[in-house]
Amino acid sequence: MSKDPPSVPQSSPNSEEVNRAHSRGERGALSNPVRIVDYDAKWPGLFEREAERLGSVLGSRALRIEHVGSTSVPGLAAKPVIDVLLIVADSSDEAAYAPALEAAGYRLGIREPGWHEHRLFHGPDTDLNLHVFSAGCPEIERMLLFRDWLRENPADRELYARTKLALATKQWAQVQDYADAKSAVVEEILARARASENK
Repeated sequence: MSKDPPSVPQSSPNSEEVNRAHSRGERGALSNPVRIVDYDAKWPGLFEREAERLGSVLGSRALRIEHVGSTSVPGLAAKPVIDVLLIVADSSDEAAYAPALEAAGYRLGIREPGWHEHRLFHGPDTDLNLHVFSAGCPEIERMLLFRDWLRENPADRELYARTKLALATKQWAQVQDYADAKSAVVEEILARARASENK
């Protein structure tokens, strides 16, 4: 059995360095530009199909399943990859859920014990990122807050879209480098969302 990669501090961002340290298999260079497309009304349906499949595969082990990321925000341009948030009791206890996911065709791509015990799976027949976190993980609130704020705030939705489209025109060694470049704008938007919550 292979040894888990070394942990990184819990506060570390989900950066390319972290992903390389915790990925299963080789991570090649980004061979094509980051592709951002107009919002597609089919995305919610693709999520619903995955949610139904995950519910069927995991039953009560799936505590919550949410559509997150840019494809979950109507009207927002996005990479055409469906981001799904799966909450389980303990994401570090892979034996409790990973075999069932793998039997259904999901493939474990990233294991990050030092970053909220995050696990990332890819889908059997849809281009998706399935993010697995433990119940109570602070990243869950962050992802949902960002999604909900963009759904309700056209100005920040437009700011985020402009930022993504501008960054997508640049050359990136890895997709995560593009994601990291958005972090300042993401944090700016999250700060406004949190300030609004605290009013």
